[in-house]
Amino acid sequence: MPTLSEDRIASLLAPYLGAFPATAALVPQLSAYLDLLLKWNARTNLTAIREPEAIVQRHFGESVFAGVQLASRVSPQGSVLDLGSGAGFPGLPIQLLLPELRVTLAESQNKKASFLREAVRTLGLPHTEVWAGRAEDMPAGRVFEVVTLRAVDNMAAALAAAWPRLRSGGRLLTYTSAPEPEVEAVLVPLTATFLSVQTRP
Repeated sequence: MPTLSEDRIASLLAPYLGAFPATAALVPQLSAYLDLLLKWNARTNLTAIREPEAIVQRHFGESVFAGVQLASRVSPQGSVLDLGSGAGFPGLPIQLLLPELRVTLAESQNKKASFLREAVRTLGLPHTEVWAGRAEDMPAGRVFEVVTLRAVDNMAAALAAAWPRLRSGGRLLTYTSAPEPEVEAVLVPLTATFLSVQTRP
């Protein structure tokens, strides 16, 4: 039996989706993702947030909101690098919201990368790749339309790794507690978190 009903998940996600026309598969896939995350989190520390509704709001909601913002800024089959993906946020919910994107989840910690591979397999995501290593170790020519950063340990180091992975005109998405001057930012619903979008010249 699912941890939360699909109706409850849909209700919790509604403020983050707004009027975005999500596919019918989104909530069932997020339900499966939630159950898998809770199962793995019982033995591997994937996220400090353990209450299912809080996971849906903080992790799924904030990630889906990023996908909504990206939808009008990225080509339908564009490429996204989720740098320091951890348990898959925001990359996996973005992939579920925008299934034609090509999303790469970069995670250097082996246990977390193993979870990501299992999540990709369980959710049946043909356009999702798990890079089980540091983004700096990717082939030099690999660049992306979007790079996302959320809850990374060392933001300065993460930014240094992120910029070379962005193609010209690509966008960097970061989550911050306050908007930066001259950087496009939008407040995430129900939180004090801003989603900042920077464009590489």
